[in-house]
Amino acid sequence: MSGKPYDEMLDAQGAPRPHCRRYMDWLQQQPAELLAAKRAEADALFHRVGITFAVYGEEAGTERLIPFDIVPRVLPQDEWRRLETGLKQRVRALNAFIADIYHDQDILRAGRVPADYLLCNAQYRPEMQGIDVPGGIYAHIAGIDVVRADDGAFYVLEDNLRVPSGVSYMLEDRKMMMRLFPDLFTQNSIASVEHYPDVLLENLKSVAPQGVTDPKVMLLTPGAYNSAYFEHAFLAQQMGIELVEGQDLFVRDDFLFARTTRGPQRVDVIYRRIDDDFLDPLAFRSDSVLGVPGLLTVYRAGHVTIANAIGTGIADDKSVYPYVPEMIRFYLGEEPVIANVPTWILRRPEDLAHVLAHLPDLVVKEVHGAGGYGMLIGPAATQAQIEDFRLKIVAHPERYIAQPTLALSTSPTFTERGLAPRHIDLRPFVLSGREITIVPGGLTRVALREGSLVVNSSQGGGTKDTWVLGS
Repeated sequence: MSGKPYDEMLDAQGAPRPHCRRYMDWLQQQPAELLAAKRAEADALFHRVGITFAVYGEEAGTERLIPFDIVPRVLPQDEWRRLETGLKQRVRALNAFIADIYHDQDILRAGRVPADYLLCNAQYRPEMQGIDVPGGIYAHIAGIDVVRADDGAFYVLEDNLRVPSGVSYMLEDRKMMMRLFPDLFTQNSIASVEHYPDVLLENLKSVAPQGVTDPKVMLLTPGAYNSAYFEHAFLAQQMGIELVEGQDLFVRDDFLFARTTRGPQRVDVIYRRIDDDFLDPLAFRSDSVLGVPGLLTVYRAGHVTIANAIGTGIADDKSVYPYVPEMIRFYLGEEPVIANVPTWILRRPEDLAHVLAHLPDLVVKEVHGAGGYGMLIGPAATQAQIEDFRLKIVAHPERYIAQPTLALSTSPTFTERGLAPRHIDLRPFVLSGREITIVPGGLTRVALREGSLVVNSSQGGGTKDTWVLGS
């Protein structure tokens, strides 16, 4: 996995791949001045709509525009079908795993996952032990990060099951492309993504507490200073549901209510965008002012559905990620359709020794890290950075995993010097309700800095529209 990156649009001879020929023919016919004007128009429109991402700790300002690239990432239907099959398989296994961990713990008794990895993990919530959740579903919304390596194969890089974000950018990127280039959507058979909010709402309603026939769904946000607040407000508006903060909700007689101008209104399903620690100050962090006192009591009584469920973080911790293929075999009796990236677990002495001997060649990640922080990318690091990270690893090896430095696939991207390849990944959004559904495509993130492998928006990455072509 360290050869020349796979180009998503061009083959080894530089010719367009069959599914990209029509688009590349169109692109080559467009005057440079027109494309530059379209890029400027997109930036202006995103600013006007307020599609921003808050970056903590920056003195220059609390919000920035996420750069948008007008060259889409194009996937043929056969590749998407395989991805879709593999993602559904993975999420089924992850939901089965979480249910098992909070009930019988069969996988631990079978020795397929080390018990101390789970039960001593900060993401394990003993408060959830024995709680039955509607439909046995814990990860209602999963953002699975997928990359393509130099061998042309897809690999799962990361599972995001707590409060996965980014779907609003998928939707706005598509809306922008349709506004800028409407002719492309008449010339090409491109799968729709615009119905995602409707699918999400139906998914959330389908997991309402038993006996509720007309469930009231609300989106719980930490508030306007959260980095993803734009997305919270956007999704609530698109679904036609209330956007609420913890102070808008209260518990009475083991039920959850919202304060409204018409008096208290019962809430049946909470789409929460707040981490576990802050959901209920009576059960978790007592200093939290973001959550709802007594919410866990309502949850235990079966009178509210929380999506995603409390405790889902146990399945997206990076130290648990290496065991997902084993979960698929254990719970489903199947081989994984999409493989993991090879991973070294540094709490294992043999893995630690290997990684310390090869730090300049590897990517090292904190098991609880997110957003591109807490990482070492060996080939891009200075000797001083490598040695500093070495000390951190030696002091606390259990806090890290390591992986080979993948030659992530590239896609043509507009830069200041014209079209150039930039590394990308893909985050499809998998919804689990009565059925498992995936809107075709997902959020393609692009590392805009030349040579960079970090696609996270918090680290200067941008986004692209993702096209799944019809047959």
